[in-house]
Amino acid sequence: MIEIPSDLHPSLVPLAFLLGNWTGAGVSDFPGAEKCNFGQEATFTHDGRDFIEYLSHTWVLDSEGKKVRPLETESGYWRIDKDRKVEVVMVRDQGVAEVWYGELAEGKPQIDLATDAVARTVASPPYSGGKRLYGYVNGDLMWVGEKTTPEVELRPYMSAHLKKVIDPREWAKDLKDMDLPDDGIAFFR
Repeated sequence: MIEIPSDLHPSLVPLAFLLGNWTGAGVSDFPGAEKCNFGQEATFTHDGRDFIEYLSHTWVLDSEGKKVRPLETESGYWRIDKDRKVEVVMVRDQGVAEVWYGELAEGKPQIDLATDAVARTVASPPYSGGKRLYGYVNGDLMWVGEKTTPEVELRPYMSAHLKKVIDPREWAKDLKDMDLPDDGIAFFR
């Protein structure tokens, strides 16, 4: 279920499905880079202004699903206009800053983005641009990223399936309003 916080800026209501803490796993595969499974934690938050703040950490997973080392960190800001046009400004730890533009699909929580501008530091790996697709499917957040470099044409390189992390304090606060037995055992009778 998608919840719309009462203090969410009205322009961001169409992006409310992104809000929250998400965790999951995915696959990374691009020529010249290590193919691996990765874990991801992503957070989309707001403070009442007209943007959503985004932060993502990924790390390489071993064959047992344990963290091996950091893979990539990115952060940015998402906005949407009245015509469902989405803009994202993002910075990655690899020395890349990007401006993304796209659109929220009509009638479904899906966002298609493509880079409009890319700036790289001298130390960053080759990168010319990319595309991303984000979708809210059965309560989960899924995404796939494509990228291109001067040597490699646009192709998928990462995808992940993320589940929303529920803070127990959120659902536990509803317990005080319930008529629960005092001894804990009577509950199961």
